[in-house]
Parts: sequence; structure tokens; C-alpha cells
Amino acid sequence: MCQVIVISTAVLTFGIAVYRKYSSGSRYPNISLSAPLPGIPKPVFASVDGHEQCETKITTLENGLKVASQNKFGQFCTVGILVNSGSRHETKYPSGIAHFLEKLAFSSTAQYGSKDEILLTLEKHGGICDCQTSRDTTMYAVSAEVKGLDTVVSLLSDAVLQPRLLDEEIEMTRMAVRFELEDLNMRPDPEPLLTEMIHAAAYRGNTVGLPRFCPVDNVEKIDKKLLHTYLRSYYCPERMVLAGVGIEHEQLVACARKYLLDVKPVWGASTPTNVDLSVAQYTGGIVRDMSDVSLGPTPIPELTHIMIGLESCSFLEEDFIPFAVLNMMMGGGGSFSAGGPGKGMFTRLYLNVLNRHHWMYNATSYHHSYEDSGLLCIHASADPRQVREMVEIITREFIQMAGTAGEMELARAKTQLKSMLMMNLESRPVIFEDVGRQVLATGTRKLPHELCDLISNITASDIKRVTTKMLRSKPAVAALGDLTEMPSYEHIQAALSSKDGRLPRMYRLFR
Repeated sequence: MCQVIVISTAVLTFGIAVYRKYSSGSRYPNISLSAPLPGIPKPVFASVDGHEQCETKITTLENGLKVASQNKFGQFCTVGILVNSGSRHETKYPSGIAHFLEKLAFSSTAQYGSKDEILLTLEKHGGICDCQTSRDTTMYAVSAEVKGLDTVVSLLSDAVLQPRLLDEEIEMTRMAVRFELEDLNMRPDPEPLLTEMIHAAAYRGNTVGLPRFCPVDNVEKIDKKLLHTYLRSYYCPERMVLAGVGIEHEQLVACARKYLLDVKPVWGASTPTNVDLSVAQYTGGIVRDMSDVSLGPTPIPELTHIMIGLESCSFLEEDFIPFAVLNMMMGGGGSFSAGGPGKGMFTRLYLNVLNRHHWMYNATSYHHSYEDSGLLCIHASADPRQVREMVEIITREFIQMAGTAGEMELARAKTQLKSMLMMNLESRPVIFEDVGRQVLATGTRKLPHELCDLISNITASDIKRVTTKMLRSKPAVAALGDLTEMPSYEHIQAALSSKDGRLPRMYRLFR
């Protein structure tokens, strides 16, 4: 502390001396504060040559498993196994297997007698573990000290390929699944339920339209034998990626060869010939749920929630970036969320909807994209008596998307999307997921600066083109709550096919 004060005082004294010398009017009467001071050496700044430091390295092992890594400085790393397996692959099985596997993850294995043993092992390296499933991917991840990499990869291999799936663990999972299903229906926030409903409406009975959560009727049907049959088909090396962030690539490859190359899974030899390769078939349609959605620990207003979606594109297509910009331009949120920098208060759903219609509680745009299809939707909520008006406001916003985007709002949306992308990719777990998902889907990874260049090149004509194409698809509608005033599906479809997005007029003798 004393040294810092001495140095600071010396610098200050030097600065005053320089100021007095050159402000006296003798040699430099108008010295500029933005120009370098005479006699001081030119500073040398640290720089990274090209993008070598942020390149993702990928190696494919002899058994087909891909190993992908991204170096990031620090003493902690995030390592995990991503499997091309999710609820979309359950066509030939009872829905809910992916949900069960998520809850069963990191339970007892061939090497570890219980979940507690796994957690204690990770604690020695300051580690935590997690498993998440989506409609198309299952992700097992561990964050721990770099020094514990060998233990971490060994543990991941055991958790993914050697789970015991004991009867008592499956019974506990059944209880956990039932509780989660009850909680899902009682949550004040209906967004997870609406997302499930809109997928069921958009892809009726196929691929990403299959239930993400285990249906109540299937809870008792799922047992060890069924899980092994599923795992035999989908948990094979060709459908896996070992991804790591914060470690040397060669070190990760060495661990992969040691623990993942010649390991025989507990369910026996893989049978990848039984894999379901169905392509998502967009159908459109409507799913209604008229249950009371004002449940919960505290009384909240009884609202009706509507989500309307149209088919967009897969994340492998070039149009994915224009759709991402469009989604950011629509933005939106809740009426009672506090505003601030980057909140999106200048997005269309704030300016055109929430600012003008005080009775609307929510208007938010979402974009779901998969390897063979996608869905752009708007969620809105309001009092049940104003549902018809709310639906018309949403349909009008969809139609207005096809107009020419303003120069300033387009620039703002692109800047906001790039900002969100770069800020998210400062987090190690997010980089891990990005590396894993991209390599699993495409075998390569687009770097952030490449994505930013693609975003910068989007024009108003790109937005207009993708919107015009999207508006040709049949709408998918999810409706939750009191639907007495809800317009018919045919009327919503007619509104989205019209020039102004207005619903057909209805005349009633009695109201």
C-alpha cells in the first residue's frame, strides 16, 4: 500500500513539473492533452495476431466420437458429453425417456456407488455437475479445476456409459417427474407450458412436436429394460461430442482415448441402425387448454395466454441469421419489467403493443430453431374479455413484419443481437454449450466474429424476404386459460392471409 502511494506521488509530481514547464509559454504554449508528451517512449500494446487464439480444435477418434475444445485462460474448465438424443427421437418409444434420463444422470455407476460419491469426488476439484435435455440434445457437463481433468473425463464416461439404473433410483425419478409435472401446471409463469403446446400444435405427432416432458400416463411404463433399449440405439460414439473449454486440446484428446475409446457400455453393443431419422413435418394447428392458470401460492390476475407461431427455418440454413435479427427487432417482454440499457424498450412489441395497449400484460417474441425446421412465435397475455382484440394485435404485428424495416430499428436490432451474442460468450459454460452443439450438428464451429459479420450483412430486403416466406405457412396456435372470447383458428388463419392482419368481422344479436 505504501509503495503504491509513493509511486502515485512520484507520477503526480512529474506531471505537475511537465505542466509547469510547458504551460509557462516558453517552448510549448498550447500543449495538447491528446498528443503524446515529448520525451516519453511510445507505448506498446498487447495484441492477438488473427483469430488463432479463439479457434476451436476438433479431433475425431477411431470410434467416431468427436473431441472439440476451446482454450480459455483460467484455473477452471467446463467439460461435458453432448449426445444427439432428445424427445424428438422417441417416435418408437413411450414419450418421456429423455426426461427420465435427465433426472437419472450422475446417479450410481459401475465406478461410483451413489450420487453422493460422485459429488464428493467432484468437490475435491471444486467441481459441480449438471445434465440438461432438450428436444434434440442431451448434455452432461462438469465444471471443475483444470488439474482434475483426468478424473472429470473418467467420471463423465462412467455417468454416460455405465449407469446402474437401480430400481430405487428409477422409483425416485418417477416421484421427481410427477412433482415436476404438478409444478409445471401450477407455475404463475406459463411460458414452459405454452412452449410445449405450440410445438405440439406446429408439429402434430412428429419429431419436435413430441412431448418434451414425460406424460403422466407414461411415468409407470418407463423401466430399466426400456431405457437400455433406447440407450443402445442412441448413445453410440458417432452421435456424441466430448467438448471442453479452458483446457489444452491434446490433453482432452488423451483423456478421451483413455476413457471413451474402447469402453463397452453397460447395455451392450450399440445398434445405430434403429435410430429414427424422421425429418420434422410442420403441420400447423391449434392446441387449447381451458384450465385455470391463476393457481399458485399468491393470487394473481386471471389471464388468458395466447401464442401464435409460423414456420421459420433450421439453424443450418442461411436464413437463420435474418430470422434471428427479426426476432430481436420484435423483442418485447412483460408490462411490469423494469427498463434499462439493452432491455429492448425500442423493440416493436414494446413500441407498437405494450406502450399503446395498457391492458396487455405481456407481448414477447421467441425463435425456436432445429436442424430441419424452426418456429417464430409471439406470446401475449391479457384479461379474458379482451382476447379477441389481443389476437388481432398479434396478427397485425405479423403482417407488418413484411413491411420495409426502418434503417435505425434494423441497425439497433443487429447491434443488440451482436451485443447479446458477445456478452453471452464471455461465460465459460455458454462457450462450452455453443462449441458442443455446433460440432454435434455440423462437425465444425462458426466463431463469434464470423457470426457478427453475417449479422452485419443483413439488409431490410433480407428481413422482408424471410417474412414473406414465413407468412405463407399455416399458423400454429397455443391457447391457455378462459377462451370464451377466443377467435376460431380459421379466423386467425384468415387474418394472417389478409393485407392488414385484421380478423374477419363478427356480428352478434346477443352478447
